[in-house]
Amino acid sequence: MNITAADKLQCVERELRYRHRVYGRLVERGKMTRQEADRELELMAAIAEDYREVAAEDAPQLFIETKRTIRQA
Repeated sequence: MNITAADKLQCVERELRYRHRVYGRLVERGKMTRQEADRELELMAAIAEDYREVAAEDAPQLFIETKRTIRQA
């Protein structure tokens, strides 16, 4: 199975949304401090940002420059 950076990005963004919901409940119940929740969310958001950059680099180019398009520019 080939797992791409875009696949990983989708997964981490899904996990981030899930953690927002769950951590809010954990903080309300006293099972996690607000500082712990914020730190974990900050870490997951940083991972998502890393994968956004990698996925953007891996994305196929939609437009390819040819000698003709370079001359017209």
